[in-house]
Amino acid sequence: MKQLTVLILAFVTFAFRQSPCEKISPEMHLEELKFNFGFLHQGEITFHDFMFTNTGDEPLIIQQADVSCKCTTVDYPKSPIKKSQKETIRVTFDSKTTIGRQERTVLLKSNALNSPVTLTFKCVVLKAK
Repeated sequence: MKQLTVLILAFVTFAFRQSPCEKISPEMHLEELKFNFGFLHQGEITFHDFMFTNTGDEPLIIQQADVSCKCTTVDYPKSPIKKSQKETIRVTFDSKTTIGRQERTVLLKSNALNSPVTLTFKCVVLKAK
């Protein structure tokens, strides 16, 4: 009976083990998720580049970038990002319609294991010069 239990346990262990040939899905590793622009004057346009790497084994495809406000635009790679490839996501903020403390988000949807990813930036918009 003990031998049968050991045999079943060994079978289950090997049956559910990940195959060394099995590929790992893409994963988006960002160097930072938040950025502070500091103080801006109303009407200024500024941007920040969020750097990332595909740390998975399959190509990473960013399918969509949703912004929390029309004052924010996003430029991201439209073609697949290969394994270990570094790329940039440029987030641009136009302060012409805002004043005071601002915090905005960008929601990135992709085929990565860690999708969706949220990028956040903040700033304080002062009256125009």
